[in-house]
Amino acid sequence: MKVARNTPQQLILANKPWLIGCALAAFIVLFVGAGLMVATEEPLPGFLFALFGGGIGAACFVAFVRRVQVIFDRDSNLISIRTRSVYAYTQDTYPLPQLRKAVLETAISSANNGNASTMYRPSLDIGGTLHPMVTSYTSTGGPARLVNAINKWHQTAPLDSAPDQA
Repeated sequence: MKVARNTPQQLILANKPWLIGCALAAFIVLFVGAGLMVATEEPLPGFLFALFGGGIGAACFVAFVRRVQVIFDRDSNLISIRTRSVYAYTQDTYPLPQLRKAVLETAISSANNGNASTMYRPSLDIGGTLHPMVTSYTSTGGPARLVNAINKWHQTAPLDSAPDQA
């Protein structure tokens, strides 16, 4: 997830999973193509290979490729978390004044060899309840950068340029 727009009135964070989407599409084409090539010699095993390999790739595409956009808008006084997948579009909105801060959630994952790694995801503390912006955790520094960007934007109120009215 990256900062797509950062102005005093609006902060937009977006995740567009182009790399995983293209990789899974190539996986599907590769398996279906190989299966169809085999099907010219041996129809049943070839079609099963194409169906099984293409089906697994398609299932992974549906499960893992989802676009997320988080919009903090001072004009409308709302936070919108939009998620679009192959089959669904969801939008959750929250009042911006109830945003306390962005939080870095952590999870410890352990391997069979005893090594543990810390994973992170950005979440929003809205009215005392944590709302994750994404479902998955990562070990990269991206979530920390997002949390810092949100908190910095949230603490910086726009300048009021309108004259005082009596």
